[in-house]
Amino acid sequence: MAATRRQASLPASAKAAPPRGWRLALALLVLALGSSFSVVYATHECRQLYARLQDLEATRWYLDEEYSRLLLEQSTWASPHRVEQVAERDMAMAPPTLEQLRVLKR
Repeated sequence: MAATRRQASLPASAKAAPPRGWRLALALLVLALGSSFSVVYATHECRQLYARLQDLEATRWYLDEEYSRLLLEQSTWASPHRVEQVAERDMAMAPPTLEQLRVLKR
C-alpha cells in the first residue's frame, strides 16, 4: 500500500518522463549503428578493390609476357643477317660491286 501512495504523490510529468540520459543513449546508438555500417561498407570496398588489383596484376603479367615475346620477335626479324637474306632472296638485291660504288667529294 505504501508503493501505491508513493506513485499517487508523484506529479503526472514525472511519471511519463523517460530516463534522464535517453537522448545521449539514442545518439550513441545511432553513432554505433552508423559506425558499424561504415565498417561493413569499408570492408566490402576493400575486398572489391583487392579483387580489381588481382585482375590488373594478372593483366600486367600477361602484357609483360607478350612484350618479352614481341621484343624477341623484333630482334629476330631485324637482325642484319636476316635482312640481308630477305633482300637477296625476295627482292633480288645484291651488294654493290666496286664498279658500282661512287665516292663523292665535297
